[in-house]
Amino acid sequence: MRVLLTGHQGYLGTLMAPVLTAAGHEVVGLDAGLFADCVLGPPPADPPGHRVDLRDITAEHVAGVDAVIHLAALSNDPLGALAPDLTYDINHHASVRLARLARDAGVRRFLYASTCSVYGAAGSGDSTDLVTEDAPLRPVTPYAESKVRVEDDLHALADDDFSPVFMRNATAFGYSPRLRADIVLNNLVGHALLSGEVLVLSDGTPWRPLVHAADIARAFAAALIAPQEAVHDRAFNIGTEVNNVTVAEIAEQVADAVSGSRVVITGENGADPRSYRVDFARFRAAIPGFDCEWTVRQGALELADAYRKHGLTREDFEQRFTRLAVLRAALEQQGTAGAVDDTLRRRP
Repeated sequence: MRVLLTGHQGYLGTLMAPVLTAAGHEVVGLDAGLFADCVLGPPPADPPGHRVDLRDITAEHVAGVDAVIHLAALSNDPLGALAPDLTYDINHHASVRLARLARDAGVRRFLYASTCSVYGAAGSGDSTDLVTEDAPLRPVTPYAESKVRVEDDLHALADDDFSPVFMRNATAFGYSPRLRADIVLNNLVGHALLSGEVLVLSDGTPWRPLVHAADIARAFAAALIAPQEAVHDRAFNIGTEVNNVTVAEIAEQVADAVSGSRVVITGENGADPRSYRVDFARFRAAIPGFDCEWTVRQGALELADAYRKHGLTREDFEQRFTRLAVLRAALEQQGTAGAVDDTLRRRP
């Protein structure tokens, strides 16, 4: 297929593009480039693509495309809190507009990167109460709310010729050449290496479902070619039950992976209302033979090795690989090349 991959210069897209290419697809990227320089290690080889803000796409960008994989978004809760209106403008309205343009252009499959955060305050995560795709959606942040709205609007667009698929990814972890240090496992490993402490600001009790970024890429590649009846207009949790863990358990596994580090749970942020354990059986049933390959412990070891190998510094960890810090710095540099304006559009 000819696949348009939005967000191809992001944390997930940088890993997903080569997986799709290796499977024989022609990949065309689309990215605003806000985080293209957030690289740890050798620069990745990007597919050809469009440097354009998601809000500014036209029918030309989807012409001749067989499928769209839509990853581009303001990508986490702190960014949503920084600019809630822009979060809805980019994550919701621009995403639905892209889907309409794609449907009108004859695109048949639209894989949407949603999130398990749509379950929000789903309870304590009792071992007998795993959250399935049919559970009530209780988003507690603008980021998660925007994902729910997109799912609803894409469902309304679905027909025999246009198949949206809602990929509700667990919290990602693992090394990508375009690193993010502001997601839980990546962050804890960085703190452990740089300070000797696995620093947890919550009380450690919330449950989190985790999934390696490479397993997300494999899941999208599998959903891309699955029979229409298996995936059409359906939501799928993406991850594995093995990686349903509490934040305190994540911290302990990081301490095991980073020799000499110790867990410090401050509790200063209190109990996080986002707590849920997730059932991932539906995707395995739809895609026979698929399962995730990475455990949290394996990911912690991989990250520690990559951080050491590529010389991660505290400044890079706190600034260059933290999305909120990158955008704040770009906002402060308004009027200069590479900066962004008040709407978070990148200047030439």
